[in-house]
Amino acid sequence: MLRPVVEPMLAKAIDALPAPAVFARFAGELKYDGFRALLFTGSGRGPVLLQSRRGNLIQGSFPDLVAAAREQLSEGLVLDGELVVWNGTELSFAAVQRRASSGTRGALQLARSLPAHYVAFDILTFHAESLVNRPYIERRAVLETLFADRELTAPWTLCPMTRDRGVAEEWLRDWTEVPGLEGLL
Repeated sequence: MLRPVVEPMLAKAIDALPAPAVFARFAGELKYDGFRALLFTGSGRGPVLLQSRRGNLIQGSFPDLVAAAREQLSEGLVLDGELVVWNGTELSFAAVQRRASSGTRGALQLARSLPAHYVAFDILTFHAESLVNRPYIERRAVLETLFADRELTAPWTLCPMTRDRGVAEEWLRDWTEVPGLEGLL
């Protein structure tokens, strides 16, 4: 099987939000405590692939997301996001690790007891057209349109995003106390 050749962009940790004039050129998103993954939807009944940050194909561990992608997403997509698993009202990184390491054996049972969710924060390909060289804000608009047009709900989540520094400060102050949210990107 061919491996996708896309490497996810990685964030760098900083101690504080950039100054307002600098922040105006950026956007802030919540950072979930999950498993970074690219999701590829093929054409027709082609394969749906999940690629970990290190390039491993892990779709066999997440048959629930593969089935949902086939049913709900359009063809020729590459999404960048975070795999998460809820444990009651909290996100559980241990549960995501358990799912990711399950392989195909036991994956269906784990999918029933620990369903996975995908928090999308970027779209790299839409209808088989690469968006990688487009500015983030244009890609974000395409991603928002995809969620709206497809009326996507669980297991799909559109990662909250803001270009308002005040909102970003509020998220950093209030939301990072929520178990499973690690910070702001």
